[in-house]
Amino acid sequence: MTQTVSPSLRQYIEEKIIPQYDRFDQAHQRDHVLMVIQQSLQLAEKLDVNIDMAYAIAAYHDTGLCEGREHHHEVSGRILRADQKLRQFFTEQEIETMAQAAEDHRASSDHEPRSIYGRIVAEADRFIDPETIVRRTIQYGRDHYPELSREEHFQRMVQHLHEKYGRGGYLRLWFPESPNAARLERLRDMMEDEALLRQLFQKEMML
Repeated sequence: MTQTVSPSLRQYIEEKIIPQYDRFDQAHQRDHVLMVIQQSLQLAEKLDVNIDMAYAIAAYHDTGLCEGREHHHEVSGRILRADQKLRQFFTEQEIETMAQAAEDHRASSDHEPRSIYGRIVAEADRFIDPETIVRRTIQYGRDHYPELSREEHFQRMVQHLHEKYGRGGYLRLWFPESPNAARLERLRDMMEDEALLRQLFQKEMML
C-alpha cells in the first residue's frame, strides 16, 4: 500500500521550511530541496520506513546553511531538534533519528549514516545529472569565488568533479540499485572528455 505524507505536515513544511531555501546560494535554493524531497519519497516508497519522517528529513537537510556551509549538516540537525512544531507529528525518538539523518547526509562525512533514513537523504541529495552538477558547481563558484577568472572557474569545476565524483572521490552511494549508480558511471565517462566539459561549462556561463 502506497503511503502518503500527512497533509498537515506537508502544509507546515511548505509554508515555513521550504521558503527558507530562497535565501541560500544558487546551488541550494528551492529547486534543490524539492528535488531531494522527491528523490527521498521515491526511495522511501520501496522501503519499510515512515514516509513522514523521510519527507521531513529531506525538507530540513540543508536548513543549516543559514549559518554557512562548513557545518551546515550539524546546524540542520540542531534546527530540526529545536522545532517544537514537529512534536505534533513525531515522537522524541523519531525526531532524534531525523536529526541524526540530517547530520549524516553530507557527501564528505567521515562516517556512514547511522540509520536507513540517513542513507535515504544522503542518496537523494546525490541526484547524478551531469548538466545539473556542472550548473550547481559553477553557481557555487560564482557565489563564493567571484574573483576567479573564467578559466579559473573551469579548473575549479574540474577539480571539484574529480574530488567528489571521480573513481577515487569521496562520494558514496548507499543504494546500488538506484538510478544514481548508472548516472554516476556516465558522469565519470564525461569527466574524461575535456572538450565536452568545456562545452557544458561554456553553455552555463552564457546564462
